[in-house]
Amino acid sequence: MDDLSEVSTSTLMAEVKRRLECADKPSKRIVLLGPPGCGKGTQSPLLKKENCLCHLATGDMLRAAVAAGTPAGRRAKEAMDAGALVSDDIVVGIIADATQATACRTGFILDGFPRTVHQAEMLDRMLSARGQKIDRVLNFSVPDAVLVDRIAGRLVHPASGRSYHERNHPPRVAGVDDLTGEPLVRRKDDNPDTLKARLEAFHKQTKPVVEHYSRLGVVWNIVADRPAAEVTASIRSAVAEDGGKKAAP
Repeated sequence: MDDLSEVSTSTLMAEVKRRLECADKPSKRIVLLGPPGCGKGTQSPLLKKENCLCHLATGDMLRAAVAAGTPAGRRAKEAMDAGALVSDDIVVGIIADATQATACRTGFILDGFPRTVHQAEMLDRMLSARGQKIDRVLNFSVPDAVLVDRIAGRLVHPASGRSYHERNHPPRVAGVDDLTGEPLVRRKDDNPDTLKARLEAFHKQTKPVVEHYSRLGVVWNIVADRPAAEVTASIRSAVAEDGGKKAAP
């Protein structure tokens, strides 16, 4: 058991309060789908907080597994050291490990996976073996022309993934994260030329994934080229216990 002697009473009480509030939350397993710049980075922290879920981004999980030296992490490192792609079965293994963490006991938000139908099927089988399934797939829809504008002004807090926009969602202090005060960065691939190629690949790969989960009746289309508060309202409707509308208003 971790030594809590140096943890402040206020921090402990806040954690107890959080756990009590989360105890009544229904279990949810959510997949976020959407092209780069669609707003997932803005919406996922609120979705995580309101539903007591863990947020699992594929790249972050992969780096954490490699750093921790888990069996799947060691296999991933061997592949990367050899200059090869990390196979789908390794990634699913890393997701299986990550979703067993205490922080994920109420469920998870999976961001960046699955990207293909094969990956979706592997994920489904892994969860089915536990008696679980994906409950919601939130499909963020934004016209490509809007995405180019969004990407051009995007700023990111590397440690948390929180995203801002120089015009549409600026930080309180230019260039630094609202919560930590740490510097924000502009991703190297956040430029129009790179975005065009990424969008083409996204549409080609992800449309079949949406169709796969549509057949299972768990896809909610989120019209995401609207003010953030309206998008948040649609997401709340989509993840509500009764499911809301599959085509969110």
